[in-house]
Amino acid sequence: MSDMEQFQIVVSEIQSIRQQMASLNAQILELKATADAVINQPADLALHQQLGGVLIEVADRDALVKVLQNDIKTLAEHLTRLQTREGDLINSYEELKKVLEGSN
Repeated sequence: MSDMEQFQIVVSEIQSIRQQMASLNAQILELKATADAVINQPADLALHQQLGGVLIEVADRDALVKVLQNDIKTLAEHLTRLQTREGDLINSYEELKKVLEGSN
């Protein structure tokens, strides 16, 4: 595989990872907003959770908040792994860029 082909693959992977990171960030923000809404919902008002195509009344709000917080933690850990991979790819990008510039 030529240096140019490797360079193009690295660029493509960086773009893909950045899209995944943007998606994860959006999901994390949405889950945080949902957890905040659950926490701030007055206790005398019913709270419903969608399961499939059905809305179910939530009996244990604390358990729901814990599930949401666990989901946030899991997504944040995945985001951290993607950020590490992005850093590795950027290093590869810079190295390949120097090689390609040197061959001109």
